[in-house]
Amino acid sequence: MNRQRIVAGNWKMNKTFDEGRDLALSIVKRIGPIETLVILCPPFIHLNYLASVTKGIANVRLGAQNCHFENSGAFTGEVSALMLQSIGVEYVIVGHSERRAYFAETNELLAKKVDAILSHGMHPIFCCGEKLDIREAGTHLEFVSQQINDSLFHLSKKQFSKVVLAYEPIWAIGTGKTASPLQAQEMHAYIRSIIAAHFGDDLAFLTTILYGGSCKPSNSKELFSQPDVDGGLIGGASLVAEDFVSIVNSF
Repeated sequence: MNRQRIVAGNWKMNKTFDEGRDLALSIVKRIGPIETLVILCPPFIHLNYLASVTKGIANVRLGAQNCHFENSGAFTGEVSALMLQSIGVEYVIVGHSERRAYFAETNELLAKKVDAILSHGMHPIFCCGEKLDIREAGTHLEFVSQQINDSLFHLSKKQFSKVVLAYEPIWAIGTGKTASPLQAQEMHAYIRSIIAAHFGDDLAFLTTILYGGSCKPSNSKELFSQPDVDGGLIGGASLVAEDFVSIVNSF
């Protein structure tokens, strides 16, 4: 078996309802019969409509950008994994660097979210990555290892097989610094090695690890050619249909 190649579009907090509808339809219209799995992760207001747009399309799935770990309750402004599952969401981004930074999400909290997502039959897209000071201190490998250990290594092999990982080199996003394809490969290979150490080589080989560091049409082909880079979690470029589909076709 080969690893699943994935390109996921994280729209973040962008697009009105009409703009999101037009973007989704434009993306779906441009995607041909490919083996790469495409996941659209819009803001919550778009999910129900996009569920109808993506239904029945073999290589397109629907993802959410976040969820709460409880099924229901007095959590004003939150959306539960149960709610997402009920409208056809199959993937949920967990622990994005912006959630960690702006909403103080901890590794322990993210472990609870991962559990909630898995308990409702969905796939977590678990984000990990280091800031510039950690990279410059040379402790980036240990830092990312701790994120994964604290949030994912309580899972069984069967549970972990449903997880997609996404590496975000936070130090290279909006800083003027660039993460090279070789730097991406180094971290992806390291992540795969710690999965192998915990769960065994077979599961590590089959685990999809995405790159989430300013991937765009001009660099996606070189990034995706690295042996341990299985696709991308795309931010800004996912908001332009032509750019996003160009990245999808980079394989």
